[in-house]
Amino acid sequence: MKKFDMISMEVSPYNQRERNVFYESREFKMRVIDLAPGEGMPSCDMMSHVVFVCFEGKAEVVIGNERTTISRGQCLVTEPATISMNADTGVRLLGIQITPGNTE
Repeated sequence: MKKFDMISMEVSPYNQRERNVFYESREFKMRVIDLAPGEGMPSCDMMSHVVFVCFEGKAEVVIGNERTTISRGQCLVTEPATISMNADTGVRLLGIQITPGNTE
């Protein structure tokens, strides 16, 4: 068992996002995404399902051709798709990337 404090966890800037992966296994990878006001996440082609859980703030998320907003207390699950994000007011999310093709 491992327990993590998602609110006070230190987070590196988006351009160093690999440092924000705090748990990884064969089945999934977890990272904190912390975007300052006006900051965004450029388009990324995800080959797997992704789960976003919002802890603070709000962000507009574009999944393929669909737009939605995720805010504090909400969870968003995506199919494999091209994903981008923009946080006008800033946001802190948990991102869980499911490893594709894992059937064991």
